[in-house]
Amino acid sequence: MYKPLILVVEDDKPIRKLITTTLETQGYKYHTAETGEAAILEAVSHQPDMMILDLGLPDMDGVDIIKKVRSWSNLPIIVVSARSEDRDKIDALDAGADDYLTKPFSVEELLARLRVSLRRIRYDSDKLQKDASVFKSGNLRIDYAAGCVWMEQEEIHLTPIEYKLLCLLAKNAGKVLTHNYILKEIWGSHTYDIPALRVFMATLRKKIEKSPSQSKIIQTHIGVGYRMLQAGEDSKVI
Repeated sequence: MYKPLILVVEDDKPIRKLITTTLETQGYKYHTAETGEAAILEAVSHQPDMMILDLGLPDMDGVDIIKKVRSWSNLPIIVVSARSEDRDKIDALDAGADDYLTKPFSVEELLARLRVSLRRIRYDSDKLQKDASVFKSGNLRIDYAAGCVWMEQEEIHLTPIEYKLLCLLAKNAGKVLTHNYILKEIWGSHTYDIPALRVFMATLRKKIEKSPSQSKIIQTHIGVGYRMLQAGEDSKVI
């Protein structure tokens, strides 16, 4: 069975050992890098399927690495960092990171984040082979060509803004989208502020989540943004 190659970029030896041991016990293949320069070289030469990245490297800030990698690759990047401020998370996600895990972390949570990213890899691969005009995840179905949305065979009527929000999240399923990214993609600027975005998101969720406290489709990352959960993903994994 094919196992993805994961690049672990971490200069702290005990944490690097923890991550690689965790990957090894799960049968994953991995390469390691201790500096930003080595990370970019590894990414170019070995074309990994995923990157686990620390932001505090000795020669380069992790956000700069994300920007460099994003200039030529869409590989999923999971940030694992001691920086816990919302601003740090937003900067990394806006630069192109797919997820953000704060140290200290449990190996169970790391593996859960990996599984989410792996499902996204498979989903993106499947999209290239299937008709891209329809999105399906659990009971949710979006027909992009017809501009229609269904939940459990029932058509849901959305406003134009709600529909655009839902489509943006669906096309980035499994990835955290920051408030600023969503505002730019939906309105083209920051004309609408974050409180206004929250209102639109709340009305959308009322329509597609019949029981928001039990069955979540859209996950809130407080102070950062939103993510559409993929089918089978635990809404508590954030």
